[in-house]
Amino acid sequence: MIVRQLTASDDTNQRLREMGFGEEQRVKVITLQNNVLCQVCNARLGLSARLAEQILVETLPSPSPLPFPRPGA
Repeated sequence: MIVRQLTASDDTNQRLREMGFGEEQRVKVITLQNNVLCQVCNARLGLSARLAEQILVETLPSPSPLPFPRPGA
């Protein structure tokens, strides 16, 4: 996923950016339970569901797997 827009208050948006949730940043969601656990900038961060709802993201297509090399190639 990639962060497209922050919709919280200015102060909260600034704090999110300081934690690595800036626009155009790639984010990986690890769990979606009561809280949201994400990996961003090589760190795992927990967010409340309410705060996570204020981070608008776009899902990126999955990378294609690399083909296995053929024997003799």
